[in-house]
Amino acid sequence: MYDHIIALDTSANPITITPIAEGDFAAWLTDQPANTKAWIAANGYEAKRGTHLALPANGGGLGTVLVGYLDDAKALWDFAALPLALPEGTYAFEDGFAKNAALYEKAALGIYLGGYRFDRYRKDDGKKDKRAKIALHDITATKRAENVARGIGLARDLINIPANDMGPAELEAAAKHLGAEFGAKVSAIVGEELLKQNFPAIHTVGHGSDREPRLIDLHWGDDSAPKITLVGKGVCFDTGGYDLKPSSNMLLMKKDMGGSAQVLGLARMIMAANLPVRLRVLIPAVENMVSGRAYRPSDILQTRKGITVEVGNTDAEGRLVLSDALTEAASEDPEMLLDFATLTGAARVALGLGLPALFSNDDDLANGLMENGLALHDPMWRLPLWDEYRPMLDSKAADMNNISGSPFGGAIIAGLFLDRFAEGAKSWAHIDLMAWNPTDRPGRPTGGEAQGIRAAFKLIEDRFGK
Repeated sequence: MYDHIIALDTSANPITITPIAEGDFAAWLTDQPANTKAWIAANGYEAKRGTHLALPANGGGLGTVLVGYLDDAKALWDFAALPLALPEGTYAFEDGFAKNAALYEKAALGIYLGGYRFDRYRKDDGKKDKRAKIALHDITATKRAENVARGIGLARDLINIPANDMGPAELEAAAKHLGAEFGAKVSAIVGEELLKQNFPAIHTVGHGSDREPRLIDLHWGDDSAPKITLVGKGVCFDTGGYDLKPSSNMLLMKKDMGGSAQVLGLARMIMAANLPVRLRVLIPAVENMVSGRAYRPSDILQTRKGITVEVGNTDAEGRLVLSDALTEAASEDPEMLLDFATLTGAARVALGLGLPALFSNDDDLANGLMENGLALHDPMWRLPLWDEYRPMLDSKAADMNNISGSPFGGAIIAGLFLDRFAEGAKSWAHIDLMAWNPTDRPGRPTGGEAQGIRAAFKLIEDRFGK
């Protein structure tokens, strides 16, 4: 995943990477020799954030690499272009840079993420071993960056794997593999057993597929520690059911398990950091398919909470499978309950692809997630659980509908639906996200993406990690 990162060995004489704060460039330049000034002038280099310039060595070859940055929330992306832009060779930051641990952690994370690529299905083109190798200092800041990077990489990998290789059973296997790495207990309730153990909504949505639905359940940590529960939508492929999506909208539906990828990536960060919490992860894993067994519009579903739901649209399946998982999670009244889901196009219309929508019944939780998100450039934006919209989920045939009859406020309507099932949890937040990068940017290649989990990890670490 991150084979471009190596251990620092100063005897190997790595090429030096010299970070320069954008505002300090003029002062730095005055102290440089004439040939360096001439080279920089000839290249028009000004150390603007995220730009770099290779300086020649006196005897030929590469001398050092300058990289411009600003020490703010976006600093990690200023370094993220280096792994793919640098020519073959071994590189390392100048020693003095490691003295600023907070900045070094951002830079190291940028270096990690900048070299991420998903090549599971590509033939070896012979270029893999010719990539630049970047040696990072063996300090706490590097270890922290690596932990976060591996959580993000796990989330990206799971999303990028196509649905033919990432169905409910494969998602369960991924959770079990993660659990085995950190000594977590992972189990699953599968197929008809979902009905016996009262998870009817998960069963109904997933029953239309030949690949059996399941509820994946991960437990880790000391039973006496504060309980943190994560719930992730695991719709491994979403056709829309009988309310069939057009082909253009179905093309990216391998990412509809993006919520489950987020919670597994976040769980990895928590377990690798050995935070003193009692962690539970619940993933309702299904495919929403069309078949003779698939549920239909106007069907009335049972849920674990005992609330009946009329199906206004089979393409609003994510909230249905989450309803059972949230009911179970809330029944234990955890200290913090977070759910992540690629739930609504309405959230993307409102906030765009890069800004997840946040809903919460706890102002302190919502504020903490937003503040950490802005500080880490892993943002999310709060939308209201607007009480006046609750009647829009009313049904004449059941306790409620899974959609509103109005085309407006769809993300809020979905949040209000989930709120019915998270009832009882004192501190709950729902994050509605895209989980996908549509274009390439440094450190953020086209494909699956982790959104909001760096902010969530920092909040959990700050509140419970001491």
